Amino acid sequence: MKAMILAAGFGTRLRPLTSEIPKPLVPIGNRPIVDRLIQSLKEHGVQEVVVNAHHHHQQVVDHLDRGRPFGINIEVRVESEILGTGGGIKNTEDFWDSDPFIVINGDILTNINLGKAYEEHCRNNNIATLILHDYKAFNQIRIDDHLNILDIAPERSPGRLAFTGIHIIEPEVLGFMPKGIFSNVIDCYRELISSGKPVRVHVSHGHYWRDMGTVDSYVQANKECLKEDPFLLGPGCRIHHSARIEEWAVIGENALLEEEVEIRRSILWKNVRIKRGARIVDSIVTSSKTVEQDLINKIY
Repeated sequence: MKAMILAAGFGTRLRPLTSEIPKPLVPIGNRPIVDRLIQSLKEHGVQEVVVNAHHHHQQVVDHLDRGRPFGINIEVRVESEILGTGGGIKNTEDFWDSDPFIVINGDILTNINLGKAYEEHCRNNNIATLILHDYKAFNQIRIDDHLNILDIAPERSPGRLAFTGIHIIEPEVLGFMPKGIFSNVIDCYRELISSGKPVRVHVSHGHYWRDMGTVDSYVQANKECLKEDPFLLGPGCRIHHSARIEEWAVIGENALLEEEVEIRRSILWKNVRIKRGARIVDSIVTSSKTVEQDLINKIY
């Protein structure tokens, strides 16, 4: 089984977190988002992955290292100009074989059962299967009792479901996508639906799903990854005995917390140094920063 992670965007809504690194490498619970996605894909039987990249693309190439750190084959397709979701998928046309493949947005975390959805797609002979759920903020897709998509509205409205950002696609769909230009895969689906092609859905229930599109949702994802333990400390952390960590915190590898430091409801990336007496509250400190004074509700 093969899959694609869509990861070429600028991460505009996550700025300034994405100013110096690409969105796929932004850490959730001290692990880059893309690492978590790859692990999930592997668990569902995916053996080859292609990732598109543009913003800070060399960091993505170096990090994925052809898949060697992950034990599967991973190819990075660098887009000199962003091609959009449709153009990005089309640009990987030669990566696929005759089997259906999975496409997943590079800014979501989920435990949706991809294997079950894939089997359902194959069993029903769909040309494409979009995985949907009930998520009021994004409910834009109307379906019938046979799980056919009737239309995809530009805005949310009652009686509809939301796209999870995961779809299963037959290679045939690539023939309906324009080559070498920016395009949106949703527009392609609208054309297929209007022409009577079997674009259907798999509706998932009772799963975890988090969109990483904003700083607020990024903070929530870090809190959720803590589960029962309110504190996550990366390897190599050095924390002075007088430092205090309160409520919850994610602290990256090789962090240094000096005397009388206070960390509260905050996220520290790797190689961060918090100097004596500084308070970090409701804040995010990005990699390799040294903090000498209080940070309250800030990104640094």
